[in-house]
Formats: sequence, structure tokens, C-alpha cells
Amino acid sequence: MANEKIFKMTFSSVYPHYVNKVERKGRSKAELDEVICWLTGYSDAELVSQIEKEVDFTTFFADAPQINANALLIKGVICGVRVEEIEDPLMQKIRWLDKLVDELAKGKAMEKILR
Repeated sequence: MANEKIFKMTFSSVYPHYVNKVERKGRSKAELDEVICWLTGYSDAELVSQIEKEVDFTTFFADAPQINANALLIKGVICGVRVEEIEDPLMQKIRWLDKLVDELAKGKAMEKILR
């Protein structure tokens, strides 16, 4: 039930929170967009389009041109759960994104974030 609620949230409603989080820690919106595009395969224009269309997370990841093959290298804990152990593929992609945003906000080097 909780997963369904997250899956139906619009990406555009969460995106400003990602921006605020990274900017509070001295990182830029451009760096955030680079991380999102790395994970999903969206171009900058496609990312803006998805935000403008107010798609939900299900559609955001379903429409993603290509999930980066190195996404499987994203490891660690987010919301108390190891991302590599999440069984639901969509939830895992959402948590991968959350983990990348956290790494960016914590000041990790882009080369390490973009495995």
C-alpha cells in the first residue's frame, strides 16, 4: 500500500525537494539534473518535459530511455533499507535516485556518484 502511494506521486512534486536538498548543501541544480539524467538516460530537455507533464514515478521510470547499467553498483542504505536488497524493481529505481541525491548532497565527488 505504501509503495503504491509513492509510485503515484508526481515526480514534479518531489523534484523541488531534491533541488532544495542539494542546494542547501552547496551543490547545484545542474549537478542534480546530471545525476538524474545519468541514472535514467533522459536528456536535459526530456527531463524538463517529464517535470512539465507532471508524470508519476511509475511513468517517469517507465518512460526513461535507458536506466544506466552501472545503477546496479549503487549500494547503501536509504530510509533504513539497503537499496541493493529492494525486490520491487520500481521501488529500487526510486531508491537509487534517492541514494544518488543523498550522495550529491553529502558532497561526494561527481566521478564517484556517476559510477
